Amino acid sequence: MTRTILSSPTKEVIIGFDQPFCVIGERINPTGRKLLAAEMKEGNYSRVEADALAQVAAGAMVLDVNAGIPLADEPKILADCIRLVQSITDVPISIDSSIIDALEAGLEVYEGKALVNSVTGEDESLERVLPLVKKHGAAVVAISNDETGISTDPDVRYAVAKKIVERAMDYGIPQGDVVVDPLVMPVGAMNDAGTQVFTLVRRLREELQVNTTCGASNVGFGVPNRHVLTGHFISMAAGMGMTSAIMNPLHAEQMVAVQAANVLNGHDPDCANWLTANRPPAPEGEQSGRRRGGRRRRT
Repeated sequence: MTRTILSSPTKEVIIGFDQPFCVIGERINPTGRKLLAAEMKEGNYSRVEADALAQVAAGAMVLDVNAGIPLADEPKILADCIRLVQSITDVPISIDSSIIDALEAGLEVYEGKALVNSVTGEDESLERVLPLVKKHGAAVVAISNDETGISTDPDVRYAVAKKIVERAMDYGIPQGDVVVDPLVMPVGAMNDAGTQVFTLVRRLREELQVNTTCGASNVGFGVPNRHVLTGHFISMAAGMGMTSAIMNPLHAEQMVAVQAANVLNGHDPDCANWLTANRPPAPEGEQSGRRRGGRRRRT
């Protein structure tokens, strides 16, 4: 059974087919967040701290940390944020950058086994990122695109994923340490975006036997009631074999979908977590299961 094990100094998280769906919190990312970007660029990480704590409280099992800010010192900011997040939470981190120097700076300060986000099927990306992943004993997100771009053919995206997995193994990176992102496109722009991913995830699980992840919020971009749609997508993808997603745990619609997927996939024994989250509270003044004072004596 394929398992991807990530760790912080005090906590281990397992991504796997026999494990609960892994929620990777996406909020620490300045893309599209002008205020956060400005603050991070100035060395003000108060919003990073708040986002980290809020996501863990909401159920995030891993936190994605991105510092991609134009004209900023991304390696320094990323390293600073990783140190901060590790000082206030115990969850593993996904180190998110397309800049090799930033990835290296993040990995140098990280304590534990990180998830590197990400490598593509482009030869230049493989040759630069994979040795770094091997050096630091990390796991890596493999994005299913290459020099030709993002194909609309799931078979092509599968072939790219297979290439990355095989190249990683050539570098001594175990198959279990490659988590494939099949690339989720907006369903509003591409009507079969969902079915493409479902088909691909099933193949990746059954044939390549790798764990999978995705940027879940992409699927609902530009459509009304986006978070409900994203939640349904997550639960359906989990049913096809997806084992994690980079998502926003602060949206209840998405977290309920994860909880439901865990129940229906048999990853919530006795529905314990579902019952804890969804059982209505006992009426005020009453105890569940029996009356106060014990059983009434018969006369």
